[in-house]
Amino acid sequence: MNITFQVIIAFTSVAVLLGLMAVVRRIAQTIGINAEVQRKLVHIGTGLYALTLPWLFPDRWPVYMLIAITLVMMLFLRLPKVAKSGLGSTLHGVDRKSYGDILLALSVGLCFFLSDGRTYLYVLPIAVLTLADAAAALTGSAYGTRFFQVEDGHKSIEGCAVFFVVTLLVSILCLMLLTSFAPLNIIVISLMVAGFGTLVEAASWRGFDNLFLPMGLLVFLAIYADKDLTSLIILAVFFAVTLLVFRFLAPKIGLTSHASRVYITTVFLLFAVTAFQNAIIPTLVLVAHAWCGRTNPCKGRFPDLDVIAALVLVSLGWLVLGNATGWNAVSFYGVTAIGMTMGLSALALAPLAGVNRMIAMVALAVGLCAIRIWVVYANPDYANWAGSLWGVIIATLFLTALTPVVFPNAFWRARITKLTILSVVLPFGFYVFSIDVIGLLR
Repeated sequence: MNITFQVIIAFTSVAVLLGLMAVVRRIAQTIGINAEVQRKLVHIGTGLYALTLPWLFPDRWPVYMLIAITLVMMLFLRLPKVAKSGLGSTLHGVDRKSYGDILLALSVGLCFFLSDGRTYLYVLPIAVLTLADAAAALTGSAYGTRFFQVEDGHKSIEGCAVFFVVTLLVSILCLMLLTSFAPLNIIVISLMVAGFGTLVEAASWRGFDNLFLPMGLLVFLAIYADKDLTSLIILAVFFAVTLLVFRFLAPKIGLTSHASRVYITTVFLLFAVTAFQNAIIPTLVLVAHAWCGRTNPCKGRFPDLDVIAALVLVSLGWLVLGNATGWNAVSFYGVTAIGMTMGLSALALAPLAGVNRMIAMVALAVGLCAIRIWVVYANPDYANWAGSLWGVIIATLFLTALTPVVFPNAFWRARITKLTILSVVLPFGFYVFSIDVIGLLR
């Protein structure tokens, strides 16, 4: 297939999506379909089409071009006039705030990129997102009677049950058709995918399940799908223990039931998909945030969810960057987590007097550096290719510790966003410098 024909298919695909939205809107006006059903019909149609991409395009670049065009179109459909009364009303007619349309397009692109030609790693997550998520939402809307709180909305027990069953069936079918795994392994993997996926879907908010669900499943499958049965059972036990620990700890550290479910999902993923030593400091970000929330709370509406979103996006960002460049980024990810932990700890220590606060901050910095020494020692050589990074670490510690001290009023709102930017800027800059991106692009 030549380049011109692939470009034509990409633009035709966008036209088909717009046509689907127009048809759904027309039907909704004719027979009175509510806004939630309209969104899910577009969601299903888009997802089913996305499942064909590995076979539709022989090259990878047209897929990325298609995703870029789709993202631009989604942003256009968010314009107030278009979103409320135009074609965008099929996506944005619901009352709640959601980024699901943008995150769906991003997830398709990220799954396609990270699957690296292993079809089941792309098809299974997108199929679950397309079918199970839509079935759960429609079931909850039509038949839900028992609900639980999610941010400023709610989800239903009935919807979660349907999500589990559909995910289980989709996973078994995909793994049977697209892999050569042993039947017993397929059953165990599918049960874990269904259980983990249901927890992610139940914990997500503002459409973030469109990102967290497929990416979580892809990373999980990439690492554990080909493991032996014993390893899978050990992982299932670890998942169960994580659930029990957080059920016990959540009330003691002031987490809502929704936030505790999100924390469970994140901590499980951190320890399940990366080496133990590399998950310690990212987990300390959550500990520091809980501490900060008790001693120096901010004015954000849902700070517990904000920190999870930031940590997940940082984790995915470094994962994608490392895969895209071919240079392992886990060491730089660790430096970012050190900065986030230090910044939150500096805010948590705000009630202390000046000298005591500085002493405590120095002690924390020393502790984080000690953990970092152990992490570097435990990691393989390919993860430490850029060296110890002590210059970047010390500079990041100073930046994230002193900025909240010098500008305390700047962190009453959007605290997590600001600390995340401060924590990422130096590691990212040095990473780009280290791999000589300019040379890579030539």
